[in-house]
Amino acid sequence: FNNKQEQSEIVLPTLELSGAAIAHGLKLLFNNCEKSGGIETFVEALKLKQIAFKDIFSRSKIDMLDARGFAKISKFMPTVRRRIGPYVETEAFMHLKTALIGLVSPEHDANKVDERILAFCANFPDDKHHRWVRDLAAEVLHNTYPELYPLMTRWMWDLKANTGVIREIWHGDIDKVMITVPDNYATFLQLRAELSEYLHKEGVYKDTIQYVDLLCTQIYADYVAAQGGSYLRADFSSAEDGIGYLLRLLGLDGVKAKVANDQIPPDNAGLLQNFNKG
Repeated sequence: FNNKQEQSEIVLPTLELSGAAIAHGLKLLFNNCEKSGGIETFVEALKLKQIAFKDIFSRSKIDMLDARGFAKISKFMPTVRRRIGPYVETEAFMHLKTALIGLVSPEHDANKVDERILAFCANFPDDKHHRWVRDLAAEVLHNTYPELYPLMTRWMWDLKANTGVIREIWHGDIDKVMITVPDNYATFLQLRAELSEYLHKEGVYKDTIQYVDLLCTQIYADYVAAQGGSYLRADFSSAEDGIGYLLRLLGLDGVKAKVANDQIPPDNAGLLQNFNKG
């Protein structure tokens, strides 16, 4: 992908990233993926996930979205799927659908991405029970239009909580540093650009978008596995090893959305059957 046009439109921050931390994450990624078919298997799985999102959330398809389809696609959004039940099981789904249409319908404008996400989040209560709303917006935008929108979930970077991938690869003693870069579109765009450049130097020349996602996921999965107690712990409490946390963060573990009476059947397409150990 190419973000030169984006760079001319918005002001990008300076990120003081640690090459050693990134290298460590990349090594872990290759080692973990090797245990489950190799990294290319994961790359293809992410591509399939993105195809599924395009088929549901693209501008030409979202008007046809129903509660059943939304519940099924939610299995691929780990920080969303355990919390969306009330918006799938009641008439509140139409409220959610209207908000999603407002999120994906506008043509891309680099200067208005943050505004669109804030407008989407404003449709829901601003409390701890709805922190997943930002992640939903981030997952939908990124997986539907991955070339335009980098991954912008809270676990990538949450300024208020001072946690995320950016903190884990920040240069220096992060326990003594308050990172002040905003958790906005420009930051995530710059992060993807810098990680892409690093991957190019390491010989990765294709599927860069997916490789960056995998690298970021591995970096934060390693943090979750080592630390526990984060806001993601409830989502990944059953993971036993590095690959388990990696799969759950990617939403490739085959876990269904949490809805009343378990009325939404699993996806029978076998999209990610190579990963589902359950």
